[in-house]
Amino acid sequence: MRGWDVVDRSPADPAALRESYEDGELVESVAPPEPFSLFTGWFADAVGAGLPDPNAMVLSTATAAGEPHARTVLLKGFGADGFRFFTNHTSRKGLDLAENPRASLLFPWHARQRQVIVNGTVERLPQAETAEYFHSRPHGSQLGAWASHQSTVVSSREELEKRFTEIEARWPEKDSVPVPDFWGGYLVVPTTVEFWQGRKNRLHDRLRYRRDDGAWILERLSP
Repeated sequence: MRGWDVVDRSPADPAALRESYEDGELVESVAPPEPFSLFTGWFADAVGAGLPDPNAMVLSTATAAGEPHARTVLLKGFGADGFRFFTNHTSRKGLDLAENPRASLLFPWHARQRQVIVNGTVERLPQAETAEYFHSRPHGSQLGAWASHQSTVVSSREELEKRFTEIEARWPEKDSVPVPDFWGGYLVVPTTVEFWQGRKNRLHDRLRYRRDDGAWILERLSP
């Protein structure tokens, strides 16, 4: 018998894993007219529930040719203008965004049986805002931004740590670390924001806010 004809229903088999989503609902009657109020409430709920890294989000970008890349980054601010994160401009994500300034964000709050998906355009944040955030980071994180040539090949862990030691000697704890010119913030300006609430029998609630000529249109999507 061919290997792929053998069905293993052990707990380690992904196809055997089942969960019924019955903890909540999301209906139009309680949805605000714009997405940010709802996101604020859901984010506060994720934090209050003690979820690990509630600000973790999957950031998906693509090259100009359409080659996709995804990774987890941390949300560092949000408001009516969009969603903020910071990174190295010469990283894979930074290069993608220079070619193709659009992105998708996914907040996977599985423990709350919820997801939020944001699609939109991306622009760089002003230098003053980048500097304010950079200097709010722990000293070691500031040094790490200088030491890491993000997304490039490094010969060994030792080489990376050697770079960090050199940077640490240059800017010890008592000194102010300048913001690297290759590092900064991005703002994802949403064109759509989808809220996904798990429901029984896979009949999930999916409410999508779609920006249309400056206004938000609320739509229900089939699960």
